[in-house]
Amino acid sequence: MTQITVELDDHSYPILVQPDALEQAATYLEKFANNRRLFILTDENVGPQILPKLQQALAGSGIEPVVKILPAGETSKSWRQLEDVTDWLLAQGVERSDTLVALGGGVTGDLTGFAASIVKRGCGFVQIPTSLLAQVDSSVGGKTAINSTAGKNLIGQFYQPRFVLIDPLVLNSLPDRELRAGYAEVVKYGLINDANFFTWCEANSGKLLNRDPEALSEAIIHSVRAKALIVAEDEKELSGRRALLNLGHTFGHALEAETGFSDKLVHGEAVAAGMALAFAYSVRRGHCDAADAERVAAHLKSVGLPYSLETASVRAPGQRLVDHMMHDKKMSGGTLPFLLARGIGQSYLANDVDLQDVAAFLDDSD
Repeated sequence: MTQITVELDDHSYPILVQPDALEQAATYLEKFANNRRLFILTDENVGPQILPKLQQALAGSGIEPVVKILPAGETSKSWRQLEDVTDWLLAQGVERSDTLVALGGGVTGDLTGFAASIVKRGCGFVQIPTSLLAQVDSSVGGKTAINSTAGKNLIGQFYQPRFVLIDPLVLNSLPDRELRAGYAEVVKYGLINDANFFTWCEANSGKLLNRDPEALSEAIIHSVRAKALIVAEDEKELSGRRALLNLGHTFGHALEAETGFSDKLVHGEAVAAGMALAFAYSVRRGHCDAADAERVAAHLKSVGLPYSLETASVRAPGQRLVDHMMHDKKMSGGTLPFLLARGIGQSYLANDVDLQDVAAFLDDSD
């Protein structure tokens, strides 16, 4: 068992990483069931596989699980689903002292967290992430949101969970594609500021993607510790430190928008291609050795992740992709900061990027 704390001024919270933690969920969740009930939100994919284990763990504890099953997929992060969830909670008599439990991947966590932040002006929520992407990234840090027609995650707020319970063994039921997609966020921690961890990824990706318990646990613990430190330093992206976690996301979100936020290109795949593009663009600007960009692309290729526009199956004019970027949350004063790299483990925030040059770069990359 490993416990990591996100150290924040008045709302610090623990993250517990433990194989088979789900079997002991009643022990960990009892303190959050103030009315002897928990509102559990999951989706139609995760529910049949994981929910019975959680319900069995709670059986006999005196805690009543009140369950809502959400549609699976990115389309659940919508105004319609947010309205449906909040109306359901109010119909169930939710109180501010109650706790919502997000049992699922990033979509479920984002939607549940946002609903928790606004219903009755804020009640508690707990994350039980069931995808690798959610375990190493989206369940930690308090970013909650839904999508809009203008872009991804544009409606939301920072709202921290009270507890995160991570059981690496639930990943045994995760489809291979989703495991690979989550691995992109693991690699990210090596690329932003830890070259040694990227080397570890190169050596251990095969074991991890074959669901070796030790490799998975090591990757999860390392990633969560790295994110917890950055979030503690810059909870709401005010200093720019937390922006490092967005490596690959500016390019990646544009690719997701171009593919309609659909399963044609899931989030982790878009981030993988986005990171490769960020390194390639850094080479174009003369800030990064081509060998580093080639090494990044080669590793992503070796694990079956997209590493270019072509491998992401995105064919669009560079200007159209840049138009998608114009809705990025980081846009300020007409300028869009980009996460670029001086090398592996040396990411930085660039505030002087010419978007027309980005469009030309994307056209050249097609």
